Amino acid sequence: MVEQPFQVPVGSGTLHGHVGGDGPPALLLHGGAAVTDYMDGCARELDGLVRTIRYQQRGTFPSVSGPPYSIEAHVGDALAVLDFFEIDRVWVVGHSWGGHLALHLAVNHPERLLGIVAVAAVGAYSDVFAEQEAAMRRDLDPEWVQRIEEIEARRRRGVVTEDELLERMSYLWPRWFADPENAAPNPIVHIGPQSSIDANASLAAHYAAKTLERRLPDVRLPALFVHGELDPFPLRSSTATAALIPGARVEIIEGCGHFPWLERPGELRRRVRSVVKSRGWAVLDAVRRDRSHVG
Repeated sequence: MVEQPFQVPVGSGTLHGHVGGDGPPALLLHGGAAVTDYMDGCARELDGLVRTIRYQQRGTFPSVSGPPYSIEAHVGDALAVLDFFEIDRVWVVGHSWGGHLALHLAVNHPERLLGIVAVAAVGAYSDVFAEQEAAMRRDLDPEWVQRIEEIEARRRRGVVTEDELLERMSYLWPRWFADPENAAPNPIVHIGPQSSIDANASLAAHYAAKTLERRLPDVRLPALFVHGELDPFPLRSSTATAALIPGARVEIIEGCGHFPWLERPGELRRRVRSVVKSRGWAVLDAVRRDRSHVG
């Protein structure tokens, strides 16, 4: 797959991204928040089905943008990317935190979306995090668990460093996989500390306000939730959220953890194909795609 780099101005900063492929446009949103964009493998998985647009979210190198790092700011950035390419409507494929961000796009700007594919999504309910954390730490070295808790406490106090967040990620990365002993190489080389702190605070505020719980029932878009059978995030993170959206469906990938395109190549593509072919190609001519901005 051939991708071309692009840069989008946002406020006083710039978002860096890549675009490639042909077909209906699909905006890929990485998880995190505030980690390195790792969606290149997902873009390759979807090559030939959609034209993928992925970018490094604000607050993490190489994207340069100051605060705020709220959900509202991230939603604004996604719209800025669509406007840059003069795209009226797009499929959003969000992974983990990116799936949560996709849901906020759906409730705030449904007129810009063709549909949602939420992969291993951080959903509408916060009670899944305790179960996810327990699954991630099960069988970990007690010294690692203690260190993880120290780093997370520093993040909650707003004093964590990038090196500490990367250290935490090194302990936890294999645990996202159904077979931690054969986990894919860790692609996370940057984590924006302030972006991580602020985005998580914004996430907590929206959970307290029940934003998605209240507003997702009004969404009238195709919505597919894809979840790995062995994902540390419990399946109800997807099922309970999907139940809020009329007509949404959930598909489970057996023997898979948090990263289906890495653990079960082809399975995510098959599922995305089913939703995109049913609607995306029919509206392709109505979607304006200007490649003159790529460079």
